[in-house]
Amino acid sequence: MELHSETFNPADFAWRGLTLTSAAAAHIHELVAKQTGILGVRLGVKQTGCAGFGYVLDTVTEPAKDDLVFETDGAKLYVALQVMPFIDGTEVDYVREGLNQLFKFHNPKAQNECGCGESFGV
Repeated sequence: MELHSETFNPADFAWRGLTLTSAAAAHIHELVAKQTGILGVRLGVKQTGCAGFGYVLDTVTEPAKDDLVFETDGAKLYVALQVMPFIDGTEVDYVREGLNQLFKFHNPKAQNECGCGESFGV
């Protein structure tokens, strides 16, 4: 999926931003501490899954020029401006579910989500 900034004018939006829970911030701090040169985590969106879009996480060694940076307790979450219309207002959490530990996304823009929570539609 290709997201184009021409589809919206960023100046027309009052962004609510993204938030990290303390658990998500702590996990990002752990990732940064484990590898030299990591500045934080980038949250993106790609077209995938049964509901339309999926979240993509990657480590950041160098911010992109259109990245917005959301910081909680010193942990940095980078987001490309082009994906903000899809995830604005999202809370990023880090949870333990049974034996698994994973990031969870509470996205107020998601009108539907798949059963596993891996994809969403707006």
